[in-house]
Parts: sequence; C-alpha cells; structure tokens
Amino acid sequence: MTGNSTMYGDDYPVSDFTPCERPSLDGFALMITYFIVFILSLLGNSVVVFVVCSMVKRRTSTDVYLMHLAVADLLFSLTLPFWAVSLNSEWVFGTFLCKLLSGIQDTAFYSCVFLLACISIDRYLAIVKATQAVFRRRHLVKAVCGLVWLAATLLALPSVVQREAFMPVGHYSMVCHENLTENMDSWRTGMRVTRHTLGFFLPLLIMLVCYGCTVCTLSHARNSQKHKAMRVILSVVLAFLICWLPINVTFLVDTLVRSKILTAGCDQENQVDLALQVTEVLAFLHCAINPILYAFIGKKFRNQLLHTLYQKGVIGKYSHAMFRKGSQTSISSRVTSITL
Repeated sequence: MTGNSTMYGDDYPVSDFTPCERPSLDGFALMITYFIVFILSLLGNSVVVFVVCSMVKRRTSTDVYLMHLAVADLLFSLTLPFWAVSLNSEWVFGTFLCKLLSGIQDTAFYSCVFLLACISIDRYLAIVKATQAVFRRRHLVKAVCGLVWLAATLLALPSVVQREAFMPVGHYSMVCHENLTENMDSWRTGMRVTRHTLGFFLPLLIMLVCYGCTVCTLSHARNSQKHKAMRVILSVVLAFLICWLPINVTFLVDTLVRSKILTAGCDQENQVDLALQVTEVLAFLHCAINPILYAFIGKKFRNQLLHTLYQKGVIGKYSHAMFRKGSQTSISSRVTSITL
C-alpha cells in the first residue's frame, strides 16, 4: 500500500522518476480505526437527528444548526468505509464513486466547519446580544443553512472534477486522487490555499471571536447553568483545535514543500507524509466527537432523549419517571438549546 491522504490527496509523480519512496501506516489498523469512527459517528449523529426532529415546537435556532451539523457528520462518516477498504488494499470502486464520494466528503467537511462557525455566531447573539433575537428567527436560520450547503457544494466541485481512479506512475495499485499534471501547479496551490483559508482559519477566527466574547459575558454571570454552558463552549473549541489544527499545520507544510518554498529531502518528505496520515485520522474523529460535545455532555439533551423515547413508547413510565425530576425544566424550556 502506498502512503496517502484520502481527504487532502497526493500529487503523484507524472514521470517515471520517483525521488522518494512513500512511507505508510499499517493499512489494516487504519481500516479498523475508520470503521470504528464510522460506527460511532453513525450512532451518535443519528440520535442527535432523531431527538432534534422530535422537537417540532421547542426547536431553537441552535438546534436547527445542530441537526444540520449532525447530517453533515453523517454524510462525512458514510464515506469512511470506502476509504478504509482502499487504505488496506487499493481503490476498487471506479472513477464514478471516486468522484461522488470525494464530492460528498468535501461538501460535508465544508458544511461542518461553516455550521460550527454559525453555531458560535448564534451563541454570541443569544448570550452577548440577547436583545437582537431578530437575527435568529427560524426562517432566517433555515436560509443560512441553505446557503451553507450551497457554498459547501460549490467548494467541493473541484474535487469532483479533478479526482479519478487511476494508477500512478511507479505504483502497482489504483488510487482515488486528483490526477494533476506539472503545469497545474498554480491551480493546485490555489485550491490548497482555499481549503486552508475557508476550511479552517476563517471559521476558527469566527469561533474564537464569538466564543471569546461569549465566555467573557458568561464569566460575569452567577447562574450555575450558564457556567455549565461555558464549559461546553470551551470543550467545543478545544476539540475543534485538537482534531483539525494538526492536519492543517501539516498540510500547510506539505503545500510549502511541494511549492518549493521550503526545501526538504526524502527524510523530511517522509515525515510530512506520515504526519498527514496520522493527523488525518485525528481529524476524522471529529465527526464522532461532535455528538458527545454538543449533545451527550449536556443534561438537557439527555432529558429530551428520554422524553422522546417515552413518547415513542420505547421506554416505560417508570424509567421515564426516574429522570423526570431533573428533566421538567429543560424539557419545558423553549428559549435554550438542548445542547447548552
């Protein structure tokens, strides 16, 4: 198996000259890891969608963003089994699925990051600018989500156009990557800069500013419930940084090396290549972590889940009554999100 990054892709040589042999992690271990992430994400995000969809009247703007975020994570995770198989052997699914799955993955990726930024803005408006609730009306939230998915789809189109199943020169297995030639260096660099900027640094800046203001406001509040919300917010930002900062830094270094801005020998290139594979696994974990941070960590979500299961007849009256004492306030609330 050749070492490669399934999401960020590799620029395979277009000539017979291959200066460095590509390193790789254990393909079987990666396959098992991807399948575990897939299962966790499928279960967690499905529960989130189920609970939010059951809240027809009590659904807040944050809950709408949360549901779209869960859908994005679900779509992202649905591509993981295909990448898992290819990492253990080769790409066996043809060019059509290569383009389709790459498009779905990139669309889900951009949607997820944009929605995280939207949630930070929503929390800022709800807590810091509580009087400006007009910007959080339901029809506007739906419009924002629609724009997020549209922008994400447009940003994913280059992957759909450029990616295909092919056998790189000097390799003996099929891959699903951008099949770029040497005269497309400017296009390659432009797409990487776009991913760096729109796919990480700009959303991160929005999150840091909004959550920074939100934390400052909550730190002056004496309400214990608000302090719990602050812990959730800090956990969200920390998880985003832990999962996505390493691969973006590594990918930036890889871009500088491939653009000849940084000079690197085979040893350095191999280290970057391995780092891309390791940090990509860490980034993929984020789609499974989101339900924990936004939902299962919050008492209101657990209460709403139990209430929904009781209404659907999944659990009995006795089981529901055991948690009812701590649930009534959160279930009846119509102004706060189930996650905070």
